[in-house]
Amino acid sequence: MLLVPFRSLMRLAVPLLAGGALLAMLASCGPTQAVAPGEPFDPFEAENRRMHAFNKSLDRTVVRPVAQGYTAVVPDDVETLIRRFAFHVSIPRAIVSNMFRGNMKAATEDLYRFTVNSTLGLGGFFDPATELNMPAASDADFGQTLHAWGMPAGAYVELPFLGPSTERHTLGRAVDFFLGPQDFLLSQRARRTLTGAYAVSLVGDRARLGDTIDELLYESADSYAQVRSLYLQNRAFKLGDGGADAYLDPYDDPYDQ
Repeated sequence: MLLVPFRSLMRLAVPLLAGGALLAMLASCGPTQAVAPGEPFDPFEAENRRMHAFNKSLDRTVVRPVAQGYTAVVPDDVETLIRRFAFHVSIPRAIVSNMFRGNMKAATEDLYRFTVNSTLGLGGFFDPATELNMPAASDADFGQTLHAWGMPAGAYVELPFLGPSTERHTLGRAVDFFLGPQDFLLSQRARRTLTGAYAVSLVGDRARLGDTIDELLYESADSYAQVRSLYLQNRAFKLGDGGADAYLDPYDDPYDQ
């Protein structure tokens, strides 16, 4: 059942207004010390390393065992359907983000793909859009929009549960949380279903990338520095500031790769 009360529309306005305030705060209060060329801007390294240790412990004790059990129980075909659906329902956020930065071509292509897979693909569980040779989804996020608007990346931060980020990307994630049109059009029960599908998809991605993530987290001499380096390179590539090679970021959206 679709619900569109006035207070739901306010869910879109509030994060945008809050984002403006946070942008001003980051610009005026963030660390400003000079950084050597090629070095990460990481003035909160001590706090970040403590958070990295927490995330690593959480992965070791909870996420990794759950992912291993998930692999043993869920058939590959079912896991593919869940992952495909979880990505499909994230496309409206990409559409809105592309519109905000004036990339109407990508927004239109994403809308066409979303429409085809929502209908012919039975709600996104199947992908006829690819079979029809439609362009791949752009996977845009609001952090890219802030980048296009000229906001600096700010300091590197490691977030609880979410992993590596920057101040700009953190603000973008906060706005993305509210940007999906389905978030204020669908009932609470439907939103819970979408959230559950996304969570299950992340567990599946942890299982699918298990060997790579295990090597990064548990076999690196300094897993914090390694994760930071890979994240910043991968993010620069996604923003168009990097080279020709993509980099694996096990904490970020798996479709960033």
